[in-house]
Amino acid sequence: MATWLEKWDPENEQLWNSGGSARAWKTLWITTGALTFSFSTWFIMSALVVKLPGIGFKFDQDQLFWLAAMPGLAGGLLRIIHTFLLPIYGTRHVISVSTLLKIIPCVGIGFAVMDLSTPFWMFMVLAFLTGFGGGDFSSYMPSTNLFFPKRLKGTALGIQAGIGNFGVSLVQFLTPVMIGIGVYGAFMVFTKVEPKEVAAVFEKIDDSKRVEIFSTLEMKAQKAIIGKVNKKKLGDLLKGKSIKATDNVAVFEVLPLAMQAKAISNIHPKVAEKVLAKFQEKDNGVHNKPIFLQTAAFWYIPFLLIFGILSWVQLKSVPIVASFKEQLDIFSDKHTWYCTITYLMTFGGFAGLAAAFPMLIKTVYGDFPNAPDPLQYAFYGPLIGSASRVLFGFVADKTGGGVLTTISGVGLIIGSTLLVTLGLVAPTSMEQFPMFVGIMLMLFFFTGIGNAATFRQYPLVFAHNPRQAAGVIGWTAAVAAFGPFIFAMSIAAIIKATGTPNAFFVGLTVYALIATFVNWYFYHRKGCERPC
Repeated sequence: MATWLEKWDPENEQLWNSGGSARAWKTLWITTGALTFSFSTWFIMSALVVKLPGIGFKFDQDQLFWLAAMPGLAGGLLRIIHTFLLPIYGTRHVISVSTLLKIIPCVGIGFAVMDLSTPFWMFMVLAFLTGFGGGDFSSYMPSTNLFFPKRLKGTALGIQAGIGNFGVSLVQFLTPVMIGIGVYGAFMVFTKVEPKEVAAVFEKIDDSKRVEIFSTLEMKAQKAIIGKVNKKKLGDLLKGKSIKATDNVAVFEVLPLAMQAKAISNIHPKVAEKVLAKFQEKDNGVHNKPIFLQTAAFWYIPFLLIFGILSWVQLKSVPIVASFKEQLDIFSDKHTWYCTITYLMTFGGFAGLAAAFPMLIKTVYGDFPNAPDPLQYAFYGPLIGSASRVLFGFVADKTGGGVLTTISGVGLIIGSTLLVTLGLVAPTSMEQFPMFVGIMLMLFFFTGIGNAATFRQYPLVFAHNPRQAAGVIGWTAAVAAFGPFIFAMSIAAIIKATGTPNAFFVGLTVYALIATFVNWYFYHRKGCERPC
């Protein structure tokens, strides 16, 4: 079966109309379907981390953020490799093999979550392997760029990347559904504690009795409970009192009832279940339900097999061949680096926010009574970002990409500023949550506009060399794929240091200002160097 096309020139009208168009669109739809599952498998871990403590894994907040961040690190590194694979191996081989490789982490994660003895390092390895799904984007987009004429590049790239990005919403939307379906293996008991119900139980128990019960708990459990009390509020409560912060029982005694209930509710769910059973055996705020977390990984396997085989049978490769050394010439052009800056803002922002959104909801709003389930809201962001990328791919072909990238940057600047100035990432009540979600969705919307616009721009910035254009698309996508790692780890570090992610969004505002200026100066303003 032949792999390479004998001749390919999408700008040749005769060739395009006599079968070239059909070949290009068939390639687009097959690779777009495969890319959708690439994005889904890339974000499996970010959807599952919020469920791991509830079934019994004793990972702390830092470890959960690491699991959410690792796929981004892996995706970025693997995209650098993929940047150079297409001219060497071609579309058919790269897409087929990379699709089948994603079965490995799906199988591994499915079995790992069924065994509570699975160590953290194994989850980190599996999280890294999900990077297979993030890495191959830097082969998909350059491939599509080669198959279409200039007048359709924005549309084709917008469709592929936009629909592919829907994979992020797919994993976050379907994970809550799939964990209710048993495919293979036994169910696990997921435990959730409701602070409001715990407070209602505590109101029926005398203050002295609550303290007496607390004093019977193991020292480790006492320490964990006191550790969940807000440090500033605890300092205010202990001010002027001759109580040592290490005297757990005495500290618990001075806590108001609501703070006692909240602190116990926020420790590890399985530990909280045991603790609350000592206060009241039944109807104590603990809710258990059976889930099949492994199904959230296993259900991708047949689809990956189908698209892997379909790609091998149906796809062909465009005969643009270059050695690794020849492809390095893109790095001598300053516009490679300017394009990298702008795409890190747009796609880095999209992927970073998508990876961090569930943990951000859990961390920032998870301590309030009636706290939201992160997965009920997290999928809306990628969904909106993906939809706007598809829509504005068509718009970019009409208006040019430069103006839309500038609009995208301005939207990100405004949204990030509002999150900080309105106190939405350092909230005082659940009443702020709807506004927080609304502005986060606004950020996703503008990243989608920017993602569509930039992939219309880059082929025009490098119109003098289609092979370089494909390489730059792959390279910029590689760097932007570090977004999930950068966002998740930065947010985790800043929350640990300051208690809120405010500083992160200040930094995001500053970066968006820089990237927007770069785009405006070189690609948008009147008389700019490479208008597009």
